[in-house]
Formats: sequence, structure tokens, C-alpha cells
Amino acid sequence: MALEIERRFLVKNDNWKEFINKKIYIEQGYLSKSLDGWIIRVRLIGKSSKIALKKHIKGFTNFEFEYSIPRRDAETIMSNLSNTIKKERFFLEIEKKSWIIDCFKENNYPLEIAEIELSNENEDLFLPTFISKEITGLTHYSNFSLANNPFSEWEESYLTTFKSN
Repeated sequence: MALEIERRFLVKNDNWKEFINKKIYIEQGYLSKSLDGWIIRVRLIGKSSKIALKKHIKGFTNFEFEYSIPRRDAETIMSNLSNTIKKERFFLEIEKKSWIIDCFKENNYPLEIAEIELSNENEDLFLPTFISKEITGLTHYSNFSLANNPFSEWEESYLTTFKSN
């Protein structure tokens, strides 16, 4: 069984850039229509493509099953989706922990989100200086929600939360 235990944070400055050890470009789209139940995602990363099934369990733990699919199939699916996102993903190593920074493009620019996967929900976590507000569990910051309600279209109530960080 594939479990993802992940915490997510807003990024407040560029201090993370000194820790970059890899960068990829991601396009992804969603076949799901709501956050209830399973989320089905198709992702294009370079020459590879994947389909993933995700479902929230509790806290910040999710089921996540991801499988490679033929590139042509993924491109066909993506070309028929309107709820997509594009982002650059940066991989970092800080204090022997692997962090990811997603820098969103197009309608979700300039949003930047840091993620870290943990071995369990009680794992101690050192927060680097670029970390701002924790957004774990805030569904409007999920990639699925950003594909359906882009950051550039958020109401002032959501943006106030973002700007205060």
C-alpha cells in the first residue's frame, strides 16, 4: 500500500535556491470533478508520463498510487482536460531531508509551495528560513483546487491569507 505523509508550506523568500540539486517541469491535469473520494491525476514530466490515484485518509496522510502510462495516451488525456496546472519543481536537500519547491506558472503564478514527505505524522521537523505559513490540509492550496480555481482568480479572503505571510 502506498502512503504519502506530506506537509506543505508557503514560501516567503528565495533562500531555498542555494539548496537546489535538481529541477523538472511538470504539467498535470485532473480527471476527477471534486475533492470527495479519489483524485485521478495525469502528469507529464519531461519524456515520462504517469497517472496517479490519491485519496485523503487523515491528518496529512494520503493514499497515493502512481503508474507510468504511454506518453501518447497521457498527451491525449491532457489535451481533453481544462483543469490543468504547470509548475517548475525544484528538489532540495536541507539538514539531510528532501524538500520540494513548486513554483507555479500561468494562472497560478507567483505561488510557491514547499513540501516535505515524512516517515510518520509525528516526525520532528526543522523548518528552514524560507518557510512561511503551513498550509497542510488547506484544500484551496491543493494542486487539484489550483487546477480548478487558479490563484489569480482567488477572492480577497484567500489572498489576504497569502499576503500576510
